Amino acid sequence: MSLLAGIDLLTGEAIPLVSQTHKSCDLVEFLKSLDVKYPEGDTIRLILDNHSAHTSKETQRFLATLPEGRFVFVFIPTHASWLNMIESFFGKMTKQMLKGIRVNSKEELSERIYRYFDEINADQIVYHWTYKMDEIDTDEAVAI
Repeated sequence: MSLLAGIDLLTGEAIPLVSQTHKSCDLVEFLKSLDVKYPEGDTIRLILDNHSAHTSKETQRFLATLPEGRFVFVFIPTHASWLNMIESFFGKMTKQMLKGIRVNSKEELSERIYRYFDEINADQIVYHWTYKMDEIDTDEAVAI
């Protein structure tokens, strides 16, 4: 099982996608859900690690179907996952929900993960980040 997720810094909502694999098609599915979720014309900025799915041909083909600048990817340095807020969230989720559990199927695990996100999102906490999203240096971000 694979979990792709993001945190909306403006609302505090945690957005999950549980899948059977960890491939480019899963990332494209996640990006499609974000594209539908947010208004046309908004820029969606994602902090990403250097997983090959983030820059694959399949991902690039999908991004090419969207208006330029719809998604902006900011890649963290290799071996610096701690810089990505979602990684801290995954650590919290592991300690609170996954540690020591037993499940009978992948479907049950998936259901538990989605239920956890529902519980977290019932009481969203907005993180007050001091870095201004509109002031990201173009050397730091790659517009796709």
